[in-house]
Amino acid sequence: MSFVVVLVAVAGFAWYFQGGRQRPGAGASAAAQARRLRTPLVRLADLVGIQTVRGRQAQQWDAGAAGEKATAARLKPLARQGWTVLHDRALLTGRANVDHLLVSPGGLVFVVDSKRWSARYPLRVAAGRLLHGDLDVTVRLRGIRHEARSVAKALNCPVIPIVSMDGAPIDAGELVIDGIRIVPADRLVPVLRTISRRKAATGRHPGQLAARLFQPYRRK
Repeated sequence: MSFVVVLVAVAGFAWYFQGGRQRPGAGASAAAQARRLRTPLVRLADLVGIQTVRGRQAQQWDAGAAGEKATAARLKPLARQGWTVLHDRALLTGRANVDHLLVSPGGLVFVVDSKRWSARYPLRVAAGRLLHGDLDVTVRLRGIRHEARSVAKALNCPVIPIVSMDGAPIDAGELVIDGIRIVPADRLVPVLRTISRRKAATGRHPGQLAARLFQPYRRK
């Protein structure tokens, strides 16, 4: 058996045994998508140092999963302080998921989107557009906007959308665009605590309902 055939066989077994498994938790769906992209041929290309489109996409999904796990670690203290903290949850309709869904002890609901962008370029708002360096990335907020609206509709209450930014430095330390707050990852928990102290929800606490409605995400 040639060396190349052996490599294909090893890559194939790894893909077969790892590709379909998805453990619940922060970054689970992103990590599962990375595994799906790494077919035996992509794994073989990685082994011999050949860069492929799917290989690059898998790396991006891996980075996303790492970012979500890092955010989940930062949020652990809140869970011990009476917050409802849910990770990687499916929306009720469609194929989208919520990175992190939180409900404060006072009943405020937050949707947190983890992002890890290059630290080479600053993040700023100009003329109502979000710029990463000179690149207009406003469209990348479409996801969290949709998630916040979907969660608000399901829970019948306001939802506060926050982007936790890891990597890219933020102009003036924090940004707000179209009602979406963008904060450095290491400032996420203090910001959540501050907002929860300043505001209080009205009506029934939605924590249990959120946990029941939004189940761990499984890619369809």
